Amino acid sequence: MACRLSDSMLLSKGPYHKPIRSQRIGAHCSSGICYLKWDKLPQKGIKRQKCSHRNRTTFVQAIAVPVAPSSPDSTEYRKQLCESYGFRQIGEPLPDNVMLKDIIDSLPKKVFEIDDVKAWKSVLISATSYAIGLFMISKAPWYLLPLAWVWTGTAVTGFFVIGHDCAHKSFSRNKLVEDIVGTLAFLPLIYPYEPWRFKHDRHHAKTNMLVEDTAWQPIPKDEFDSSPLLRKALIYAYGPIRPWMSIAHWWLVHFNLKKFRTSEVKRAAISLACVFAFMGIGWPLIVYKTGIMGWVKFWLMPWLGYHFWMSTFTMVHHTAPHIPFKSADEWDAAQAQLNGTVHCDYPSWIEILCHDINVHIPHHISPRIPSYNLRAAHKSIQENWGKYLNEATWNWRLMKTIMTVCHVYNKEENYVPFDRLAPEESLPIAFLKKLMPDYA
Repeated sequence: MACRLSDSMLLSKGPYHKPIRSQRIGAHCSSGICYLKWDKLPQKGIKRQKCSHRNRTTFVQAIAVPVAPSSPDSTEYRKQLCESYGFRQIGEPLPDNVMLKDIIDSLPKKVFEIDDVKAWKSVLISATSYAIGLFMISKAPWYLLPLAWVWTGTAVTGFFVIGHDCAHKSFSRNKLVEDIVGTLAFLPLIYPYEPWRFKHDRHHAKTNMLVEDTAWQPIPKDEFDSSPLLRKALIYAYGPIRPWMSIAHWWLVHFNLKKFRTSEVKRAAISLACVFAFMGIGWPLIVYKTGIMGWVKFWLMPWLGYHFWMSTFTMVHHTAPHIPFKSADEWDAAQAQLNGTVHCDYPSWIEILCHDINVHIPHHISPRIPSYNLRAAHKSIQENWGKYLNEATWNWRLMKTIMTVCHVYNKEENYVPFDRLAPEESLPIAFLKKLMPDYA
């Protein structure tokens, strides 16, 4: 039974007691989550009792008012979660009888159409913004270099999104053109195009499925408990260095040919050869022209900026305390793609340079939607399925929630934070809680 303790007041006077200000406490517990609200609550029907003992007078007034517990599916409950997690909207659970095909069929046919002019316009935007970034780096005084790196790292993320469209066959009607453009777009990032494509297809087929999804998995409890050294590494990886953990994913997943099917190995090997050729030719040229520090300034720092966005975007796309990862026997495609994906608005210059990749729900409904049609598709989804959507505007509370709460898998709670399981070893998480702002 949930109850609200309303208008509790203790007034005490005496030689050893200072007057205590009246405090109103609203407590609401539901589904294992407790919310406290300090506010004015109704005082009707409250009885007051006066107790006197020498020169001390105490007034105590309290009333316990039973209220119906909030359902996890209720509007009030979801509003509380929005406030707590930094979301604008948390969607209702999708009915079990809704199929992914039903959502796809509700989309206008025009959002699937490939437009060559718009596709090559995105290439022009990325190439131009990247060139501007390199120019800024070459001319900026040392104290403005971080701004130039942020711009250039965001611009080169646009190249990744272009390659991403190519991998999903939504860039051009000519598949050879897509393979060439995708490979070239990934080269400045030294990302092997075909290995990434194979693994990314699995992410779309198994979104938010335990073990099978290739994106951000919750940490299995037995893995977290397996060794002190690994536990410490995981706490740092899913804590303070999480915004750059895509570097580990890039290295561990895409460069080992043994991780690919026999039918995939040949194409993966060609992509790896292209990447190593770029490193073997491009890097020495950069060093020859600008020196080692030039390589750091013109390539490494923008590359780290790209990985910041890569990690941040993919974290926000599918990670939140209320979004579950499910085992294969419980997993549902429509629920995972619509209910398990987050639409997040970023500043407009980021959206432009990154080609609207964070308009992410329609992309998971159908990866064949080109990036330049994602906003039109999202508008249609809002009109037809709006109450089921998870939406946010990027804010510090959203990031703080992900980085300090979404850690170890738990079937009932979805996630258990590190500091509940290993408080003495979770100093990096305590540091983040103190350091990161909490405003939404």
